[in-house]
Amino acid sequence: MVVRDWLSAMLNDMMNCKKAGKWETVIMPVSKLMLEVLKILKEEGYIEEIRVEEEKFKRVVIKIKKINKCGSIKPRFFVKKNEFDKYIRRYLPSRDLGIIIVSTNKGLMTHHEAIERGIGGSLIAYCY
Repeated sequence: MVVRDWLSAMLNDMMNCKKAGKWETVIMPVSKLMLEVLKILKEEGYIEEIRVEEEKFKRVVIKIKKINKCGSIKPRFFVKKNEFDKYIRRYLPSRDLGIIIVSTNKGLMTHHEAIERGIGGSLIAYCY
């Protein structure tokens, strides 16, 4: 069986590690999108450390800090700048708790930044 959505597999692996009581996981293979999502999760305080190792293959070691739930959003809904409330209610437990990662023409960002800048985009993942 071939995994086609590596981002979803990475977020699922992080949740499985949390459920097993482990706080470190190794992600392989790695894409630029996955690294950008991890960078946003680190900035928001959900991940403690991201370490990229390049021996034979590129892989990432992640230390998880605090995650209740995270996941990929499928299908990738396109959201206009004033339609975020519907998806915030769907994916997050509270308006002030958690983030939705949005892919915009200005790059990846959280939904808070997208609302502040007044731009829409495609929903990628959520975390709280």
